[in-house]
Amino acid sequence: MYSIISIKALSKTYKSGFEALKTVDLEINRGEILALLGPNGAGKTTLISTICGIISPSSGSVSVDGFDIIKDFRKTRSMIGLVPQELTLGSFDTVLGTVRFSRGLFGAKRDDAYLEQLLKDLSLFDKKDSEIRALSGGMKRRVLIAKALSHQPKVLFLDEPTAGVDVELRKDMWKIVNKLRNQGVTIILTTHYIEEAEEIADRVGVISNGELLLVEKKDELMQSLGKKQLVIDLKEPVKEIPSSLEEYNIELNDGGTQISYTYVVKDETADVSEILNKITNSGLLLKDLKVEQSSLEDIFVDLVKEES
Repeated sequence: MYSIISIKALSKTYKSGFEALKTVDLEINRGEILALLGPNGAGKTTLISTICGIISPSSGSVSVDGFDIIKDFRKTRSMIGLVPQELTLGSFDTVLGTVRFSRGLFGAKRDDAYLEQLLKDLSLFDKKDSEIRALSGGMKRRVLIAKALSHQPKVLFLDEPTAGVDVELRKDMWKIVNKLRNQGVTIILTTHYIEEAEEIADRVGVISNGELLLVEKKDELMQSLGKKQLVIDLKEPVKEIPSSLEEYNIELNDGGTQISYTYVVKDETADVSEILNKITNSGLLLKDLKVEQSSLEDIFVDLVKEES
């Protein structure tokens, strides 16, 4: 698949000596949704800011649709929309005026019909003549999204776009994201709401301490690194696991009324049917059983723990 963003050996070290990015290599495919996950201070915002030309890299290169972000800054920046974490808006500008001005900054021709539809999609149209200072925090967040999309970019960066916003805005945001994906726009988002990444992302990248630990297709990541847990409720509580099951690392839970066996999905040696048969023949009285799948959040937490 053709990559629209190519990042090679990118690093960023500040004058203080702090390494915000450590030799990051990444190819971002045209039209995909890539979720970047990582704890605070991991380097997510630094990576985005560097690609957008806000921060200068210490070494390495970044190209957008074949154009270098330094040599062809105006060209690459015009292809990118950015929704930052911070609310950076002029207090006395109107909503429509702000969005129209933002479109003009990128050299796009005036198109009020497009901008009005964009404001409608973001539930902002009835506020188009309102000054920014009169808006709520959630409405200001919507204006930031409208500004980022005002010039119809090929690439959209969403840096914690739904942090601290209401459920309605979050739903509107993901509706627009899906609409943009259908139009071929490439979307890169950072989020603390890992369930959102799990729902909409095509690929997931995990970054920690300035290093990109992995980038994989979401489904493949959950298959290769995910865990499953066989949970069995017992009819009668027991004090200990029968000796015939000691080799299987089975845990006793809930005061002896439940046992569980955890295994890695990719582990071909984990024969669940054999283990279940041995549990059945161990003398334990089974009441109910279920299999639980680890979430993307579980995988993320495990990866970051390993790195630290």
